[in-house]
Amino acid sequence: MSTILVTGGCGFIGRHVAEELLAAGYQVRILDAMIDQVHGDAEAEVPDQAEVIRSDVRDKDAVVGALQGVDGVIHLAAEVGVGQSMYEIARYVGGNDLGTAVLLEAMIGLPIRRIVVASSMSVYGEGLYATDSGETLGFIRRKADQVRQGRWEPQGPNGEIITPIATDENKPVDLASIYALTKYAQEKQVLIFGEAYGVEAVALRLFNVFGAGQALSNPYTGVLANFASRLANGQSPTIFEDGQQRRDFVHVRDVARAFWLALEQPSANGHVINVGSGQAYTVEEVATLLAEAMGVPEIKPEIMHKARSGDIRNCFADISKARDLLGFKPQYKLENSLGPFVEWVRSTGAVDRGAEMRRQLEERGLVS
Repeated sequence: MSTILVTGGCGFIGRHVAEELLAAGYQVRILDAMIDQVHGDAEAEVPDQAEVIRSDVRDKDAVVGALQGVDGVIHLAAEVGVGQSMYEIARYVGGNDLGTAVLLEAMIGLPIRRIVVASSMSVYGEGLYATDSGETLGFIRRKADQVRQGRWEPQGPNGEIITPIATDENKPVDLASIYALTKYAQEKQVLIFGEAYGVEAVALRLFNVFGAGQALSNPYTGVLANFASRLANGQSPTIFEDGQQRRDFVHVRDVARAFWLALEQPSANGHVINVGSGQAYTVEEVATLLAEAMGVPEIKPEIMHKARSGDIRNCFADISKARDLLGFKPQYKLENSLGPFVEWVRSTGAVDRGAEMRRQLEERGLVS
């Protein structure tokens, strides 16, 4: 029976990946630092069959030990969140990029067949856009003065109106935050290492992951968990800009299945692959759907009409490549999957730290 090391396996996505692998017949070993910001508000419900090593992925001795007898690696351990990455730069670069480097160095010479790394949709910056004439634009970035004036929608090179379309993996990378920079460095390290050492390597670019088990008291985690924390405490979800920015929300169980498929499918080797739902939702729409599901439709989101440094306007996934290479098909839609998430929120409780996040960003001039 093959053994798979899951770094960050006690986290939100990692626990579901561990369950998926165990169900597929693998033995699972987890390496996780159990950082308070991520794990402080809830017990990590790790499957009993999984072996857990509590250590930082930057601890080379611990990593070397965790890799013994391992046939494959799923690398999830990382600091997460655009906003915080813009002022805790050393923490994000150290945890994400140095941590990946330590892991890869420890893998040299070991008989590990494949490594799958979690990358992020944030590496795209703005998603793809199309002009009225049908031309696809792969590099669009809003100007700072335009954003300060509250003109939220990007424009074409000549100031023309453009429309966001699904983003595929051929879209040029455009790194708009320190977090995005670290995730791109992670995926490139893994792919370069794989080619150099003959280890099969895959990078999954995850879009906005949601589901039961997110760190509700960590304001830098997923959008849905952040909104749920606010609503559970009778507070309005805080939305930057005008709420009409579009994102792709993918259920954590679909993401876990994608990691299992990426570990097994021969055709995935050497590729970066989007993992999303293939559906676009406005952020205001998401806040409204969640308030209704939580039984508090009267709590409307607070639309700030201010921008957060590092944010982009629109990005949602083209998942054709995941279908073709992995056989991936999302099983969950956001609007049909909020019931179990809400039940979990109610059973868990959450400390609302959204105001603290906002203060941290404003004090550093990262909100305009």
